Amino acid sequence: MSSNEIKLAADSRTEFGKGASRRLRREGKVPAVIYGHGTDPVHIALPGHESLLALRAANALLSITIDGGKAQLALPKQVQRDPLKGFLEHVDLLIVRKGEKVTVEVPLVILGEVKEGIVTMDQQTITLEAEATNIPAQIEIEVSALEVGQQITAGDLNLPEGAVFPGEPEDLILSVAAPITEEALEASLEGDAGEAPAEEAAEDEAE
Repeated sequence: MSSNEIKLAADSRTEFGKGASRRLRREGKVPAVIYGHGTDPVHIALPGHESLLALRAANALLSITIDGGKAQLALPKQVQRDPLKGFLEHVDLLIVRKGEKVTVEVPLVILGEVKEGIVTMDQQTITLEAEATNIPAQIEIEVSALEVGQQITAGDLNLPEGAVFPGEPEDLILSVAAPITEEALEASLEGDAGEAPAEEAAEDEAE
C-alpha cells in the first residue's frame, strides 16, 4: 500500500496564542504550521473533521491549499492530540517534493498466527527512507510458516519499491519463542517463593 494525496483546504491565520487556538477549535478548525524547503513557517487553520480523518493514517501525504492558492505537498511532522478526547490540538506540517526521499516511521503489522510458540516483537515500527509520494502505510510480516526459534530480521522484510532500511540487515524485528509450559511456570513461581526467606535471613544477619 502506498500513500495517496489527501486534499485539505486551509486558511492563513494572523492570531496566535492559546486564546486564538481555542477559538479556532470551537469553530471546528485546527491550528497548524507548515514549513520546509527554505520557506518561512506559515501559520494556518485546517478543517477539523477532515484533518482528523486524514491523520488517522501514519505518514499521510497531504495536498494543502492555503487561501485558495497553489497546492503543496506536506507530511505531518508532529501531531498534538487532546489526551482525553482525542481531538487535534495542533499540527506541524513539513513541505515535501515529488521524488524527494524522506525518513519516516512505518508501522509493522503481523499477518497470520504461528502454529506453536509466542511471537515477540522487538519493535512496533521501522524507520525507512522512502519517496515522499510513495510511503508505505504499513509493512506486513507473515508469520504462519515460522517455527519456534526462528527470527525475522530487517533484511527479511518485503519492502516496497523505492523504500530503504538505513540500518543493518541483521537488525532483529521479531522472533518466535517456545510457549511457557505449566511446569515451567510453576517452577518459576516456586523459585521466586524460595528466594524470599533467604533474602530475609540475610537481612536478619546484617542487623
